[in-house]
Amino acid sequence: MTRIAVVLGATGLVGRALTEDLLNGDWDEVRVLVRRPLKLQHAKLRQIQIDWDQLGQYKEQFAGVYAVFCCLGTTIKQAGSQEQFEKVDLDYPLAAAALAKDYGVKQFLAVSSMGANAKSRNFYSRTKGRAEDGLIAAGFHGLHLFRPSLLLGDREEFRLGERTASVIMKALDFAMVGKAAKYRAIPAAKVARAMRNIALADTGGVHIYTNEVIHVIGKH
Repeated sequence: MTRIAVVLGATGLVGRALTEDLLNGDWDEVRVLVRRPLKLQHAKLRQIQIDWDQLGQYKEQFAGVYAVFCCLGTTIKQAGSQEQFEKVDLDYPLAAAALAKDYGVKQFLAVSSMGANAKSRNFYSRTKGRAEDGLIAAGFHGLHLFRPSLLLGDREEFRLGERTASVIMKALDFAMVGKAAKYRAIPAAKVARAMRNIALADTGGVHIYTNEVIHVIGKH
C-alpha cells in the first residue's frame, strides 16, 4: 500500500514537527498545503501553495491520500478578529475534511485543544468544540482528535503571553502529578509523534486523546 499523507498547517509549531517526522518515517509521500513554502527540502515532500479561501481548487491533492493531519490553528490577536479566527480554526478544517471524505481518505487526525466544547462560554473553546463536532459528523473511518495543553517549542512568531506561560509551566512540571497532570505543558514534537503513531495504528472510530494520554503515546 502506498502511504501518502497530507499535512495542513505545516508552518505551525506542531505541523512543522510532524512534517519532518513523517518525511523521516514510513511514508511514501508527504503533501503540505501551505500559503507560503517551507524552508525544507526532501525527496518525499510535495509543497502545494494554496489560497485557503479557494480550497476546492486544490481538491485533487486529497486523491490517493491515506491520512490527513490537520494542525491548523491561530490566535484571535494573530487573526485580527473572531471572524478570521473562525476561518482558520473552524471553516478551513471542515472544508478540508469534506474534500478528504469525498476522496475516500481513511484517517483524519486533528489538533484540537484542552477544554474544547461547542457549548462553552469561552469563544476559543467553543470554536474548537464546534470544529470537533463538525469533524465527527464527517464520518471518517478513523477520526482522531488531540487535545494538548500549552505547547512547547520555538515558534516563528513571538507570543509574549505564551512564552511567559511556557517558562512558568516548565518550572512547575515536577509538581504536575495526579489530577494536575492533565495541565502539563507538552512539547509540540511529542504531539507530532503521537499523531504519527496513531495514524500508523490504523484504528477505526472516533477517538479523543487528552493531554496526559498524548504525553504517553508521543514518547517515541
